[in-house]
Amino acid sequence: MRRLFSRLLAEFDAILALAIVVVAGILGLTGITSPQLAENAILITLGVLAISILRDRWHGEEAEREVTDALKGVPELLDSLPGQLDRLDVLEKALTEAGQALDQTAVVKLIIGPDVGRAHAQARAHTDRWVFKGGTGTYMRAVTLPELVRTARQERRSLVMRLEILDPADQVVCERYARFRRSLSAMPDGTGEIWTAERTRVESCATILAACWHQERFRLLDLRLGLTPTMTVFRFDLSANGVLITQDDGRLPALLVPSDTFLYASYDTELRNSLEQARRVPLELAAGVPLADEPSPEEVRGLFEVLNLPIQMLDGDVSRVIEKALHARNPYA
Repeated sequence: MRRLFSRLLAEFDAILALAIVVVAGILGLTGITSPQLAENAILITLGVLAISILRDRWHGEEAEREVTDALKGVPELLDSLPGQLDRLDVLEKALTEAGQALDQTAVVKLIIGPDVGRAHAQARAHTDRWVFKGGTGTYMRAVTLPELVRTARQERRSLVMRLEILDPADQVVCERYARFRRSLSAMPDGTGEIWTAERTRVESCATILAACWHQERFRLLDLRLGLTPTMTVFRFDLSANGVLITQDDGRLPALLVPSDTFLYASYDTELRNSLEQARRVPLELAAGVPLADEPSPEEVRGLFEVLNLPIQMLDGDVSRVIEKALHARNPYA
């Protein structure tokens, strides 16, 4: 309705002229008015139309002047276009280079699901060193350590490994870690077991035994092992290609820090310093305790005694340590 009213106001002169003509015509046909009045109505109508024509002409002239004034600036605008286009090219080039720089400086990549396992496999396939810091080293013992040793042996090259795990002799940290794992899930994990302080101790002992067992059989393995009284939520796996940061649940996203970034060097330094503060296990002394392909409980007890690890374990616990050390199950398979 408002739009219609505005339109009627804009066309008021034309509507008035039309109304005069219609009224005069009707009155003339019916004989009510005189010919002189009809002539006057025609004159009034012509006057209204003349005013309307003049108004439209004035508006047209004004619009023409505006267009003319606008066209006067076109040559200058055209003359300035090459310079502006050059600036646009420079801007586009700068934006492209900035995007490339951002891609190169992306220090962290998020990986999810099966990509986590593939990232681990790619890291193992092309590295001559590995630094690990985590809980008890379950995945390390089941997959990473034997695969790294197998590849290094096939390629006849040395392998440097640095491992930092929970101290099995520290009952407090073992209990703390078990409570933490149970707080996340009270159900058995991928190995079919529930986390307890006793299991934490057995898992850490199994990693120590596995390290000694592999070092005895592959003399090019340069392995150092540290025991920490501090629990960490994350697992750090550093190879020559990057750093993988994962959690205890394989379904959770992981972070990958490529080796060509400044953050990689920072993590390398952090893991080295952390290992320096851990209690060192004198693995070189393990050479005095030969281990069979399937070590006996007596061999394992003798090994831990030589390594100065006063851990009291029943025969059943020792058997579990041997099983987990040499036949560990991948918790994320």
